[in-house]
Amino acid sequence: MRSDAKIGDMWADTLLDAEKGHLLRLAIWAAASLLAGTAIFALLAVRRLRSPLLVGFAVQTVAWGAIDLLLVLAGLHGLTPRDLAAATRLDRFLWLNTGLDVGFVGVGLTLAVTGWLFGRRPAAIGAGLGIIVQGAALFVLDARFTSILNGFV
Repeated sequence: MRSDAKIGDMWADTLLDAEKGHLLRLAIWAAASLLAGTAIFALLAVRRLRSPLLVGFAVQTVAWGAIDLLLVLAGLHGLTPRDLAAATRLDRFLWLNTGLDVGFVGVGLTLAVTGWLFGRRPAAIGAGLGIIVQGAALFVLDARFTSILNGFV
């Protein structure tokens, strides 16, 4: 039979691997966002197009990608095996983030609808759509990790 310490170590290692996987998925999303936003800017520049809607979308995509990448780097820097109390704090933090992700979608929707209703402002619509995409993607990532984490806590 295994000792309780060995079982605890295995549990902490498995949780650490799950956390690394979450950060890897977030890093992939951040890189894809940076690449997509930059590609939109490049396309507009090369074709000498003027599209406030695409610029608004691209600005949000690049900004969120950069912030997500910084969060990944900070997360990797502080990555250590967790005990039950630390895993519980992580669980609460993820639930908070998941709620914020829903709020981001709501903010993006509000911005896009407001931009449409009050003057047909394409930059605001594009920015709102960009926020919706980012909030929805982060919701999926955070909800997935939350469901994995619930197996530990």
